[in-house]
Amino acid sequence: MEHEDIELIRSLMPQNEELKQLMTEHDEFEKQIEDLNSRAYLSPEDAIERKRLQKLKLSGRDRIEQIIAEYRKNR
Repeated sequence: MEHEDIELIRSLMPQNEELKQLMTEHDEFEKQIEDLNSRAYLSPEDAIERKRLQKLKLSGRDRIEQIIAEYRKNR
């Protein structure tokens, strides 16, 4: 995300509970993915989990982008 988007998200989070939850989840997914990526070897289960987390993170990011777009449209 661009710096401008991050600043907008931070300003909207206190007013938008969904956005706040999505950002919290996004950060948690990122930490879990980084943990898996730091391993020298991933079991097949770990590889599946990493892919699942990546999809969840992307889905959340898409929703965050929708919220930002709606805000800008109504602004």
